[in-house]
Amino acid sequence: MGHGKDWQQDVLRELAGTPNAETDQPATPPAARPEPPAEHRDPPRESAPSTPPTPRGVRNPRAPVPTPESVPTVDPRLALALGPPRHGDSVARRTGRALRKLTTSVGQEVADQTRLVQELQQPVTTGRVVAVTSIRGGVGKTTMSALLGRVFNHYRHDPVLTLEADAALGTLPVRMGAESVRWSCSDLAHILTPDMRLTDITGYLVPVVDGGWLLPASRGRVGAPLDMRTYRTVTLALRRYFAVTVVDCETLPGEVARTAMDTAHARVVVAPMTAEGVNGTRVVLDWLARLPHSALATAVVALTAHSPDATLDLEAASAHLRETGVPVVALPYDRHLAQGGPIHTAVLGRATRDAAIRLAAEALHRAVRVR
Repeated sequence: MGHGKDWQQDVLRELAGTPNAETDQPATPPAARPEPPAEHRDPPRESAPSTPPTPRGVRNPRAPVPTPESVPTVDPRLALALGPPRHGDSVARRTGRALRKLTTSVGQEVADQTRLVQELQQPVTTGRVVAVTSIRGGVGKTTMSALLGRVFNHYRHDPVLTLEADAALGTLPVRMGAESVRWSCSDLAHILTPDMRLTDITGYLVPVVDGGWLLPASRGRVGAPLDMRTYRTVTLALRRYFAVTVVDCETLPGEVARTAMDTAHARVVVAPMTAEGVNGTRVVLDWLARLPHSALATAVVALTAHSPDATLDLEAASAHLRETGVPVVALPYDRHLAQGGPIHTAVLGRATRDAAIRLAAEALHRAVRVR
């Protein structure tokens, strides 16, 4: 794949199947690359083709990697219990918003949205990694990762990857709407080679309905969690193929989470809209300030509300966190997100969509421009 100023053009050329413009020939003869199995191909093959030499640091480089079975993200018997998706806003709230539009000017709102979209669509010369983590589970970290992945997929015209670096039973594939998964980070770490093209790589990934790709940490079974060595191998190899990679990390202070936060271009710390959540997040921000390469300048805090009756003074809580110089974006309570299951962008609450766009723009701004 090309580098430098033509990076994005090379990526788009590979997606279209067009030969490299400089050589008018594919970068690598087809016979020299492993043929990636298509995710939707049925039935799956019994084993993957013999793999070429594996990059340094990967275990068992000569051992052939069997093709794993496709596993549903949700047990079919349970999928029936999900029910239809609820709209994030109530009927009364949607009606009230429609009436306000008839009586007020929307000029400033349009200007703000245009500015955020321009921020999201800014060009990047090398792949940017946005790591998402939290101080404990259940605060909306995976939901926030899925929202960011969908926002980048929607507004950018180059490849976007959402990568799960959570424990063995992470829920990112479910939130991203994947019906089944096959290849995981650990599987891919044994297959990646420097000569692979984007079209080779995407054969091992899960295509997301709204665009982009997903790489899960596991196939939803109890097993060894993703380790730091595998995470480094996969992210260092894949970031050159994707303009933006959103990483759903494990919770701090896990080893993979600390590695992801230390090596990412931007960091999103998700915190619940509670006093203890804000207090713990301030501790994390103070830790980021002590990292050797000024990680605090590339951090954003996402405050999430898990109840419509939250009583925390949002302005006071945000001011406490902003003392560190980090921007704070509040994600309001949303009935659709609280329902669980796949996230359907069309039925998210208006305030939720606006907050997700604002958060993505803040993160990408820091990933690209802050040094």
